[in-house]
Amino acid sequence: MSWLELLGVIANVLGVWFTVRRSMWCWPIGLVGVFVYFYQFLLWKLYSDMGLQIFYAVMLFYGWWAWARAGQKDAEDGLMVQPAQRGRFALEGVVTLLLSFILGYGLRFYTDDPMPWGDAGLTCFSLLASLWAARRHWENWALWIVVDTLYAVAFFWRHDLLTAGLYVMFTVLAAYGMRDWRREVKAADGAKV
Repeated sequence: MSWLELLGVIANVLGVWFTVRRSMWCWPIGLVGVFVYFYQFLLWKLYSDMGLQIFYAVMLFYGWWAWARAGQKDAEDGLMVQPAQRGRFALEGVVTLLLSFILGYGLRFYTDDPMPWGDAGLTCFSLLASLWAARRHWENWALWIVVDTLYAVAFFWRHDLLTAGLYVMFTVLAAYGMRDWRREVKAADGAKV
């Protein structure tokens, strides 16, 4: 464990906490965590996860822009959760699974990644969950619960206990976020009746 890894853990936990609370602070704090873990994954030779950090940075800037734009239209008490389009979710899930296989193949045969298939699948589904979070769909939290649980197991297996603990905290925060965001969806649906 290094001070840099500890900084990454703290920044990432705060970033997710602020996302759950639908606070704009999630974006700049999340960027700190992304930059720290980009370097950490490089040291661990987890190239797909390293690349994922680049995408996270792009998604953080996109989410920051999208939430700021939506915040001008939403209620004063925070950004509103948006309804999901089930057909689009299914299509995005299938495309993500296909991309996982393609990336896994590349990592398996062209890198020294110690867990190419798991690294690829977790990376691709993390991308999908990030996209859903930027769109403010509550389902992003359900996907994060699955992904973060699997990441925790993978990092425990690698004996990276601090990062494994980070993913356990992410799982707990995702469960809290799912409950909170679903509650808002139900309240909004009740207001429409």
